Amino acid sequence: MNTEDGDFSPIWAIGFMSGTSVDAVDAAIIRTDGVTVSEFGPVSERKFTANERAAIMKAVDAARAWAWNGDPPLSDFEPALAALNAAHKDAYDLAVAQCASYQKPEIAGVHGQTVLHRPPAGDKVGATLQILNAPELRDRLGVSLAYDFRSDDVAAGGQGAPLAPVYHQALARDFEPPVAVLNLGGVANLTYIDGDDIFGFDCGPANGPVDEWVVQHGFGTYDQDGSAARAGQVDEARLADWMSHPFFRQGYPKSLDRYDFNAGLAEGLGFQDGAATLTAFCAAGVASGISLFPKPIRKLIVCGGGRLNPVLMRELRTRCPMDVVTAEDEGWRGDSIEAEAFALLAVRHLRGLPLSFTGTTGVPEPMSGGKLIS
Repeated sequence: MNTEDGDFSPIWAIGFMSGTSVDAVDAAIIRTDGVTVSEFGPVSERKFTANERAAIMKAVDAARAWAWNGDPPLSDFEPALAALNAAHKDAYDLAVAQCASYQKPEIAGVHGQTVLHRPPAGDKVGATLQILNAPELRDRLGVSLAYDFRSDDVAAGGQGAPLAPVYHQALARDFEPPVAVLNLGGVANLTYIDGDDIFGFDCGPANGPVDEWVVQHGFGTYDQDGSAARAGQVDEARLADWMSHPFFRQGYPKSLDRYDFNAGLAEGLGFQDGAATLTAFCAAGVASGISLFPKPIRKLIVCGGGRLNPVLMRELRTRCPMDVVTAEDEGWRGDSIEAEAFALLAVRHLRGLPLSFTGTTGVPEPMSGGKLIS
């Protein structure tokens, strides 16, 4: 690594992501200078066990009950922190075990587990909380660790999300603009890319409400292959009512907490019709977000777990007036893009390069962020 005279050689970095779907820790190794990716290394996924997922969901529930009033419920976070560090270490070992032809990563970028998020409102700054025992994890990994990427942005008046757009831009540099990238995790977020111009925002719910609906009805943790939604009918009247929510009339930047839209919306519907309507809600929110773009896009590239749901992909293609393709169609690694993004963000942190921008989180000017344990 050489930073003299502005020269910065690419380094190997590993990124980790554990999303609000609370299904797994994803890890990805890339070689990057923080602007472009020169090589793609191994990836891995470490699923949470049922007990680990329960511990993390307990932490989410405790955080929502707390909501920044009084002392944080640290004792409720401890089992989740232990689960997260175990899963991160296993994901690291799984990825590095494939590294016979790669150097050991010099830095890790770790997102942590979001348990609560509050967007700014008016003159009131927002707040966001990603839990992680960073010192212990750094010791377990044995590499420098960058983390807490969102707090500085929120303190400066930003939304704290999304942070992946600068990585989407790195992936799409050679594409004919404008294009957009859609990530479907617990929440759906869009990135618009037109050369050097990028912006991004949360556009609505994604897998979160459907997953919650399936759990409530005792059919697992998600709608596998969209089977429940496929068997149901979309309640268009209820969907239209949901789409009247002020969030969808709000301009960007904007962000959501995972539970701002939840399975309670479908109360009173049958299981299959509820799954179908909640799935269509995701696609309708995406279409609404795309309508905010300054120019028509050439294609929409879908990544994240939602791209594996054929019913959701069908709804997107029905409701979005452009080519809708998957990350794999473009040669990307659709399950690993967010993990790759945090590897790049860790290297950008080392360089002091901005992580968030006026067009992505609404900060007054591009800014760096994060903390580092070397």
